[in-house]
Amino acid sequence: MGIHEGQKEVLAVADNTHITSFWSTHCVLGQFRSCSFHLHIVLRRESVSHYFLGISAYYHDSAAALLMDGEILAAAQEERFTRKKHDPSFPSNAAKYVLAEAGITRLDELQAVAFYDKPWLKFERLLETYHAFAPKGMRSFLSAIPVWVKEKLFMRNLLKVELGRIAPGTARLLFPEHHLSHAASAFYPSPFEEAAILTIDGVGEWATATIGHGKSNRIKILRQLDFPHSVGLLYSAFTFYCGFKVNSGEYKLMGLAPYGNANSDQVRTYEHKIRDELVDIRPDGSMLLNMAYFNFATGLTMCHEAKWQELFGFPRREPASELTQPYMDLALAIQQVTEDIVLRLCKTARELTGADRLVLAGGVSLNCVSNGKILRSGAFKDIWIQPASGDAGGALGAAYAAWHIWKGEERRVNLGSDAMNGAYLGPEFSAADILRTARRHQAPFREYSGSDELCRDVAAMLATGCVIGWFQGRMEFGPRALGNRSILGDPRNPDMQKKLNLKIKFREGFRPFAPAVLEEDSSAYFELDRPSPYMLLVAPVQKSRSIPLPENYNQQGMWEKLYQLRSDIPAVTHVDYSARIQTVSKRENTNFWQLIRAFKEQTGYGLVVNTSFNVRGEPIVCTPEDAYRCFMRTEMDFLVMGNYLFAKPDQPAWKDDDDWQSRIEPD
Repeated sequence: MGIHEGQKEVLAVADNTHITSFWSTHCVLGQFRSCSFHLHIVLRRESVSHYFLGISAYYHDSAAALLMDGEILAAAQEERFTRKKHDPSFPSNAAKYVLAEAGITRLDELQAVAFYDKPWLKFERLLETYHAFAPKGMRSFLSAIPVWVKEKLFMRNLLKVELGRIAPGTARLLFPEHHLSHAASAFYPSPFEEAAILTIDGVGEWATATIGHGKSNRIKILRQLDFPHSVGLLYSAFTFYCGFKVNSGEYKLMGLAPYGNANSDQVRTYEHKIRDELVDIRPDGSMLLNMAYFNFATGLTMCHEAKWQELFGFPRREPASELTQPYMDLALAIQQVTEDIVLRLCKTARELTGADRLVLAGGVSLNCVSNGKILRSGAFKDIWIQPASGDAGGALGAAYAAWHIWKGEERRVNLGSDAMNGAYLGPEFSAADILRTARRHQAPFREYSGSDELCRDVAAMLATGCVIGWFQGRMEFGPRALGNRSILGDPRNPDMQKKLNLKIKFREGFRPFAPAVLEEDSSAYFELDRPSPYMLLVAPVQKSRSIPLPENYNQQGMWEKLYQLRSDIPAVTHVDYSARIQTVSKRENTNFWQLIRAFKEQTGYGLVVNTSFNVRGEPIVCTPEDAYRCFMRTEMDFLVMGNYLFAKPDQPAWKDDDDWQSRIEPD
């Protein structure tokens, strides 16, 4: 696969003002250049069994997922087992877990193993990019290429070796492309018979964004935007410049944006500079980056800092340093530009497909502010977002692509309900497992005979300002805790955000928290007319609950803005009167619904604060041991695991290395 001559030129500069669109005519199959495709052209068909294992690995957020007759049996990220956040290594532990869920002991019981991208195409992109920028990028070249030559070019053999360490036997290996894996993860488990498909991330092999059309068991890719012109990498460059970690801190940038002074001259100036100097955006959402300002193509950083400082008038923020107004305004400017690009892509997807439903995946689809704007734009009747939209979800999409496209199996759609089982797809632990942890630490506890009394007592604790670790059922798949591996608080408490951020999570104080609200009550608190079970939509708090801001609000500093009372649910109301909403249904999570219902009966409020059960830089807890350790290291008041309640004052002194936080890499 070669790059068009014109495309080689625009790798370096953004000066194609006569072009109305920057979509590539490349199609995802590499050597097959038509604008639509079917995976079975390159993946031979052979029936062995009804199990398909999907794998993502070697970049970040490696994961494994298993389909049984086209249904999701289990899925998990490797980080949850190794305790290394965003672990990119081969997902040995996750794969062992999902195979064990099916009772599979040999690889030849699998019909196929599907890896989430095509390594040869990615290597081709690296070589052509280094060639286009030569002699720049020598340090990056000498760092990256030996690893490829030694290992990644021989991915088939590497995967066989790693799989052989998990179980005996052999399995057929399939390699759908990266963005096809994203597209499959978005469409096939969605509740729609037909939908437009939009995938946006940093980069796969060549593609950085695709527009597709899903119908029945078929997916066609209709448009593709190619590297280095990437919405995801543009957003990551600003993440880097604002002092956050790339591939981890993008959600912090999104959370920082509302602290910018909306409609101010400064935000408008930054947005104009972004559009005039950094990115050329076309009406259809295709875009071209001015690579004179960016360093990610062949360098070891995201941007040329000196040029950005000259453009914006202030230097890159040092990590963990003070957040001043220019960074907040810049975060708002790039968030608004990103939303504009995404909305244009959605409009194009509607025009190309004629579908009135939209599904999304790829890392940019975790930008829940943008997702809320898509929903409220009215471009589609409904949208559905893959809860594991990042690379972890690529494992699931690869398995789905193999089942529906390679094997050609029909798709069963349950209209109105998706196939993700609430994203509760990970390990579950028994009462015996919990008791073993308690005995190991000589931890006193109270056992409840049923959930009714437990939920009443925990609701009362929440209402008095206590923070609860809540560990139940199967672990969530994806980056959000959805009520099974959660830390909970009272949303009415104006001090709850500060307490959770600084004393429980040990993270930046500006970061917002999400409400988990009874599905049937959500419209009483938020301007949202449909379920949001995966915490992937931001919507305004109802105006009837809002408290007006003082006239000098925009002149206040960050912390004054943060602690300004905005509503009667201050712990989940962000500074722009919005909230990232999780709706909880009795059908999807009975225990969590019952707890929130008990809280409503006691307080009149049918929602709680829900944040992930972990501290900054650590993955969400997986096991009872992980949960108890996190509980004891923080200022949580109570821990609930299954029907067992652990009270902090009753616990023995925690024997721990005082320096444990230094061993966890900040996110």
